[in-house]
Amino acid sequence: MKLPSLSILLITLPLIAFADPLPSWTDSESKDRIISFVEAVSDPAHTDYVTPSERIAVFDNDGTLWAEQPVYFQFIFAMDRLADLAEQDPSILTSPALKAAAEGDVETVLKGGHDALIEVVNATHAGATVDAFQDAVAEWLDTARHPRTDLPYHQMTYQPMVELLRYLRDEGFKTYIVSGGGLHFMRVFAEEAYGIPPEQVLGTYGETSYDSSTGTPVITKTTGIAFIDDKEGKPINIERTIGRRPILAGGNSDGDFAMLEWTTAGDGPRLGVLVHHTDAEREWAYDRESPIGRLVDGLDKGPDMGWVIVDMANDWSRIYTGAN
Repeated sequence: MKLPSLSILLITLPLIAFADPLPSWTDSESKDRIISFVEAVSDPAHTDYVTPSERIAVFDNDGTLWAEQPVYFQFIFAMDRLADLAEQDPSILTSPALKAAAEGDVETVLKGGHDALIEVVNATHAGATVDAFQDAVAEWLDTARHPRTDLPYHQMTYQPMVELLRYLRDEGFKTYIVSGGGLHFMRVFAEEAYGIPPEQVLGTYGETSYDSSTGTPVITKTTGIAFIDDKEGKPINIERTIGRRPILAGGNSDGDFAMLEWTTAGDGPRLGVLVHHTDAEREWAYDRESPIGRLVDGLDKGPDMGWVIVDMANDWSRIYTGAN
């Protein structure tokens, strides 16, 4: 017998009401605290209600929204790009750092420190228009595969965090990326991967120049770093660009400490969320001694500041969007 439309509505409403907004999170204290916070600040009847215009959430990218091992993915892109460029013109490999990078020798490049990294970035980023650079990033994301998982890099986003971003937006939040990663690099994939449009991506950016002498105006990436969006630079960039103190911040390393500290020091309801990489089987386990994603202050001070410390091994039933 066909049910009347009202009966169908009465049956489906409870299912909609109790749908799990974070299905890839296990039933844990971390999940409960996040949901309780979001429900409180989005409920007009709750004493912790926050108006939609002030519901700002900011997230680091590397190690928070997607993986970052064995080295930041943008650096892997730079090495692959350098190898391609060197095939066309071997003379560009003018130093040991550049030669090592073109050969994929991460360890040697990292031993060269900041100067070696900047040399690789300048060789692979500078001189290209922003459009051409982003086209190269898009092509790399479509073809490159991670050496351990064999997944495309853009499928190594964390499914639980993608769900959290979606849940926040469903509850009236505006979500931003605030990362030490390159601004023009992240803007290529952030909207498709996370639902975050380019104008809501904050990151490290290099020097650029504007030229219209050929009749077609272009913005070109030049040598040098204009702003590093890391550590204390993160809250500075948020204040400068967004103009509001967030009420929720997510990160995974001490590079994110200042952002979470500044966010949770504000008045009213606030939440800091730290992703702790504890899953050596499905991902990687690292924190205090890691050169990538080092986490010390967050572990030592975060709990006393009321932050949620997400235990990846126990709090997430699924890791990557590109794998079950």
